[in-house]
Amino acid sequence: MQEDIHITVTQALVALGGNLPSDAGSPGETLRAAVKALERSLQGAEAVLGVSRFYRTPCFPAGAGPDYINAVMALSVSGGPRDLLETLHRIEAGFGRVRMQRWGQRTLDLDLLAFGNTVFPDVSVYSFWRDLPRDRQSLRAPDDLVLPHPRLQDRAFVLVPLRDVAPGWRHPVSGMSAAQMLDRLDPAEISEIRPVGAT
Repeated sequence: MQEDIHITVTQALVALGGNLPSDAGSPGETLRAAVKALERSLQGAEAVLGVSRFYRTPCFPAGAGPDYINAVMALSVSGGPRDLLETLHRIEAGFGRVRMQRWGQRTLDLDLLAFGNTVFPDVSVYSFWRDLPRDRQSLRAPDDLVLPHPRLQDRAFVLVPLRDVAPGWRHPVSGMSAAQMLDRLDPAEISEIRPVGAT
């Protein structure tokens, strides 16, 4: 008698962004190609559940480079967060991503924002990176995966598309939705994030 095999599927949220062209074309074309590449990497019960609209976000600091195109996608995945992160890094490299400068210009950035309700490796490590002063954030990066992404609540360019694709999702530490986190940010920062057309 064959035993039933139970596969656990977890919802993951991934931020996409870029402001330099790749072999796939413009930043918008690169993001669309990256979504397709991620779809091809999924197996079995895994699936892309949704992709937000694409948004144009001014480069920071102003004048430092071309505007970014940003989006968020929701996935169902059956592996662990490290497996997904490895896949994301492999796709980034396939589109010419070179990690030379923290927060620098790039062809493609795929950030794992959340993996179900997972807080990894634990709340204290997550809290350390979440609370790291802004002037030190550009100089230090975690040596390992931290979930949820410790700065997602500070980034309107993540929260606006996140609200599109997963309005019911709640942060596993704060309990807040994307809309509630956006309410805590500067309205001027939010107003700079504009949806772009499908082309």
